[in-house]
Amino acid sequence: MKSNKTLIIVTHPKLEQSVVNKRWVNELMKYPDKYIVHALYQAYPDERLDIAKEQRLVEDHDRIVFQFPLYWFSSPPLLKKWFDEVLTHGWAYGSKSGYKVSGKKVALAISAGLDEYEFSPTEKYKYTLSELTRPFELSFEYVRADYRPFFAYYGIDLNTSSEWIEQSVPLYLNFLDSL
Repeated sequence: MKSNKTLIIVTHPKLEQSVVNKRWVNELMKYPDKYIVHALYQAYPDERLDIAKEQRLVEDHDRIVFQFPLYWFSSPPLLKKWFDEVLTHGWAYGSKSGYKVSGKKVALAISAGLDEYEFSPTEKYKYTLSELTRPFELSFEYVRADYRPFFAYYGIDLNTSSEWIEQSVPLYLNFLDSL
């Protein structure tokens, strides 16, 4: 039976040391009727994924959000491994029985250390976050998911005050509710 909850797949290798991702998880846990929080590094400290379990989780939810900090202009490595091992041929794509992700609303929720203006063609890092996340967009398009615009909270490296972090919480919840 499908859940009407949103599955949040959190991929942060040091969630307990996190500032914003930990705060978001703590807030999401207050709403067990709305969200299922699945923290990959906590579920798999040895990084050996239970593929069948992960595929069942995806099959059971129509809204899936991948929450992670921006690492080297991409995601933490366990999330890439998750894509490689969970989104398999015959299940996520490539056969008549595949496409189990087809039509599911999928989005990213990203915490970024840099300020938003730094992700610009005229700045040091040259590319927008939208450009940097295109591989995610293409991957989900390939498996026929309904890829939605991402949520990003910028400037975490310089703004770790409680007030700054707290400002992100209603923004994130509103994003989730809009899926």
